[in-house]
Amino acid sequence: MPIVSKYSNERVEQIIDDVVNVLQRHEAPLDLALMVLGNATTELINGSVKAEQRAAVADKFAKALTASVK
Repeated sequence: MPIVSKYSNERVEQIIDDVVNVLQRHEAPLDLALMVLGNATTELINGSVKAEQRAAVADKFAKALTASVK
């Protein structure tokens, strides 16, 4: 059963394009781009998720990322 998102594909794609454009504007090589995205993810989780739930959210995110690149 497919996962239904509460966000439109158009909105998601626009934000992705914006983020990628910023990385390209800064001529960020892959390792720097991944470091920036990882650090941003950490800040989002730490700033928005209760401390006792952070590890579970990070684990789910890591599993989703791994599944998406296979």
